[in-house]
Amino acid sequence: MYFVTAPFFLRWYYPKVTFNKSRKEQKVYLTFDDGPIPEVTPFILNTLAAHHIKATFFCVGDNIAKNRDIYERILAEGHQVGNHTYNHLRGWDTDDSVYLDNIEKCQQLTGTTLFRPPYARAKKSQLKALYEQYEVVFWDVLSGDFDTQISPEKCYQNVIRHVKNGSIIVFHDNIKALPRLSYALPKVITYLQEKGYGFGIL
Repeated sequence: MYFVTAPFFLRWYYPKVTFNKSRKEQKVYLTFDDGPIPEVTPFILNTLAAHHIKATFFCVGDNIAKNRDIYERILAEGHQVGNHTYNHLRGWDTDDSVYLDNIEKCQQLTGTTLFRPPYARAKKSQLKALYEQYEVVFWDVLSGDFDTQISPEKCYQNVIRHVKNGSIIVFHDNIKALPRLSYALPKVITYLQEKGYGFGIL
């Protein structure tokens, strides 16, 4: 089970987490989790370049190490990167010291001020240790592209039905998401541009 939009109790439980940016500007923030990987990231980068858009990539350290050339392309094309742990750890299931060490290992590669916990599963004790160094970013629109039970069209609809000014939108930079991502991402961008939205980085 997952929520397409961040429910009030999640915002209440994580009061210091960023779920969206300013509602005053007609701007949205595309984010991509889990990459970089050769099967998906170049498609995302090509799509963003075609529309002259910058985005934020929450990268897994192990994937950076394996695909350094793609990671360097993300940076060279002016995109932002965030820390998504080194091994895509679920914080709820991981000892605090192990989790924080894994984040630091990824940080050696990213040098970023942004962190997003995989699965949005992190203990308060873990986040408390991170707040001084990072802006912890969740989202307010989850595309559901990782969900193999939904259609590509449903993934697209998940975004356009819930997006609003300041929305942080999540897609996934992984193979499982590709059938829905490859359909929905270009359509979402076109729809939002036609509605007058701008695109920003966090």
